[in-house]
Amino acid sequence: MLLLLSLLAITLVVALMIPVLLTDKGRRSLVLAIRSLWLHKLRAILSVLGIIIGTGAVIALMAFGEGSMQDALDDIKRLGATNIIIRSVKPPEDSSSTRRTRVATYGLTRADYEKIATLQQSGTITRLVPMRVFPVEIRRLARMHNGRAVGTTPEYADVNMLELAAGRFLVPEDGTRMLNVAVIGSGVAEALFPFGDPLGETIRLGSYFYRIVGVIKERMPTGGTGGSQAAEDYNNDVYIPLETARARFGETILIRQSGSFMREQVALSQLTLTVADIDRVRPTGEVVRDILKQHNKADWAVTVPLDRLEEAERAKARYQMLLVLIASISLLVGGIGIMNIMLATVTERTREIGIRRALGAKRRDITMQFLIEAVVQTSLGGLLGVLAGLAVVFVVPWLAALWELNLPARVHVPSIFMALAVAVTVGVLFGWYPARRAALLDPIEALRHE
Repeated sequence: MLLLLSLLAITLVVALMIPVLLTDKGRRSLVLAIRSLWLHKLRAILSVLGIIIGTGAVIALMAFGEGSMQDALDDIKRLGATNIIIRSVKPPEDSSSTRRTRVATYGLTRADYEKIATLQQSGTITRLVPMRVFPVEIRRLARMHNGRAVGTTPEYADVNMLELAAGRFLVPEDGTRMLNVAVIGSGVAEALFPFGDPLGETIRLGSYFYRIVGVIKERMPTGGTGGSQAAEDYNNDVYIPLETARARFGETILIRQSGSFMREQVALSQLTLTVADIDRVRPTGEVVRDILKQHNKADWAVTVPLDRLEEAERAKARYQMLLVLIASISLLVGGIGIMNIMLATVTERTREIGIRRALGAKRRDITMQFLIEAVVQTSLGGLLGVLAGLAVVFVVPWLAALWELNLPARVHVPSIFMALAVAVTVGVLFGWYPARRAALLDPIEALRHE
């Protein structure tokens, strides 16, 4: 929509100016405008500086805003628009029962898994990926690394779009035979095997040793987007078969917190469903909620990434409009600066205007001369502003990368045309009043002006 309006504004201004410039008077007015700007180079540069800054600000702000918002959208899209994420949530602790049992039992159960699995049999969902996640000390000889053990199935890699740097991911045979095999993240590989190839080596989780069969490529942490426990830091994870995790660790895990110990009994940390049709995502989410409402306490949460994706896209549109508004203020200030300079120019060139009127120039000729001068300034400032904005968009992320900072930027093409359209329109609007004022000067009074 912004691109369409911008192109419409540019087309309208061009359509009005071209017929004028094709005439002899129009060409002479253009030459006089350029000559006048060239004779007062410093004043012309200062007058268009606001337009340059405003145009560059529009392009740069929109590019950095687009890059940041796109990163957030990509994080949500990694969860899948047709996915539904169900996770265990620890409810507020009951102090009396905690002192009595010292075991916190909550979250998804195997019975929940079996009920939800019936949706797969009916064709509503195409994939069901269970997970059991818990903190663990990962050891290799004298080296130790704190990470997470993730008991899951082979489909986990597809759901979370994990890429392998070496080896393979889990296969069905690993689970059916309850093999002690593991796939490690890049952070684990770097911490435990800084100078060697981890494939085929062993690590220790708890009391058991696991053979490394794969290494995951490094991936930026997603910060738990959409409430997914898996969407945090894949680099510090160790993936083992879910059946192996149940056999080796059981459902009760010992957690150390602030010098104290707490036991937690959780059958499944998370379930990820892939719905067959995007139109059935929300109805399926409601069915899942109805199944889980049978719990006696609120120890679960259902996240529908599709809802978050649509909300993020709406927020992106609002954010873009805010950036446009902020950056357009610079263009407005630049336009006011040009109008002030043009008014001063009219006063300075009053005698010239009187001579031209005495020689037969009409009021519309005087108006067109000053209007063309204003449009030339804003058009030139707009083009320079586009170059400055694009330079910022490409140079700043490169400098940020040298400092190991993530500053994403994506060129927002509509903002380029919009900035140019606003710059040219500002030239017409803010140049018209000084031009009209010059045209309305009385020729006799103008000739008497000193």
